[in-house]
Parts: sequence; structure tokens; C-alpha cells
Amino acid sequence: MVQLTGQPTAGLDIPALETELADQSPQKILERALDLFDNIAISFSGAEDVVLIDMAHRLNKPFKVFSLDTGRLHPETYQFIDRVRKHYGITIDVMYPDAAQVEALVREKGLFSFYEDGHKECCDIRKVAPLRRKLATLDAWVTGQRQDQNPSTRAGVPVVQLDGAFSSGDRALIKFNPLSRWTSADVWLYIRAFEVPYNPLHERGFISIGCEPCTRPVLPNQHEREGRWWWEDAGKKECGLHSINQEKQG
Repeated sequence: MVQLTGQPTAGLDIPALETELADQSPQKILERALDLFDNIAISFSGAEDVVLIDMAHRLNKPFKVFSLDTGRLHPETYQFIDRVRKHYGITIDVMYPDAAQVEALVREKGLFSFYEDGHKECCDIRKVAPLRRKLATLDAWVTGQRQDQNPSTRAGVPVVQLDGAFSSGDRALIKFNPLSRWTSADVWLYIRAFEVPYNPLHERGFISIGCEPCTRPVLPNQHEREGRWWWEDAGKKECGLHSINQEKQG
């Protein structure tokens, strides 16, 4: 049990909440999250995340959304982010990497060092650091993670958890994954049923979409995460945003 006096998490029993929500619909999980926390935001980048935005919009409850701009996204992704902003009439808080850190990396190693020494250093600068900066201002966040996205790292993702990777000192951060038990088919059935905006790259064989140099379309029957960091093994196909998954695998 989290015991942090003076914080929204004080006295909140996460295992009990996980048991309560485990068999609930994503809408019910999201509604509970928004009821429990005022200072909570949806992390937005892909199809799963915009499904959550649509669900929150239909719940008619206040909600916040943020996204990460690494500076290396596809043009279609930038257009998608703005389309979602206009479609739902929401503000999207876009987080950027520290310019000095990016400049130092590029000056020392060039623009494509990740092909030679792995994606971790680049992702740490362009994604993890901005995320950490944003999460430091929140009590809870909502992600579109699904258990079937990557059997190597996400198979055990619960619908709610204490996010030890981004909690600090006496400040606990709670993480909700309402789509944890959904499949890709469930996501796309929802998108089609409710005419939810989606990234046009999906129509060109891209399933899991990240930065342009590190994402490619997948072939028939390939797993969706095989299009991310394809030059690395399956156990490394995380950028660090959900590093708690890899800790659980260890």
C-alpha cells in the first residue's frame, strides 16, 4: 500500500485497485482514474492513445493530454497530432528535448549513432528526459500500453500500477493502462466504429509508429513491434518510457 501523507496517493491500495479494475472495460478503468485524480494526463502518440482520448471525451470529464516531440517524427505524425487537437477541441501539451543535449549528441556522434550503438542514448535524451520532466508535475498518467504489443516486455502490464520508474523520493506516481487486455483488433474495431482519427501511416503498413529513422512497415504476420528498432533484438524494443516493464522482466 502506498502511504504518502499529503498526496492524492495517500492510503491508496494499488493491488486492491488492480483487483477491482482488472476485469472492467477500458472506459470504466479510465473513468475511475479520472475520478481518483485531478492531476492526471493521457500520454498521446499513437492509435491506442487517441482511443483513450476519444473515451475520455465521451465520458464528458475534464482531462489533460501531453505528447513528446523528439524532433525526428514523421511529417504525418505531426499532422496527426494537430488533427487530434482540432477534432476534440483540446490542448495538447507538447514536450521537447533539451536543445543543448541534442546538439551535443549530434556533434559528437552524428545524426544516426543509434544504428551503431543502440537507441538508448538517443531515446534517453529525446524521449525519456522530456517525459520525466512532465511526469514530475503529475500525480498519475494514462497510457495506451497493451499486453500483446510486445510479449518480451509488456505481457504482464496491469491495468493500474505504482510507476516505480518515475516515482521519486516520497512522491509516488500512479500509472493506468486501461487497454492492457485489449488486442490490436479491439483498438481498430473501436477506431472504425467511432470514426476516431488515426495516423495515415497505418495505411502504408506501419503499425507501431515512433521516430522516422527507427520505424518501418512490417510484413504480413510480423509482430507489430518488429518495425521498431528492427536492428536490435526483441528484448530491447522499449525506448525507456515504460522501463518498469523491463524491470519486471528481470
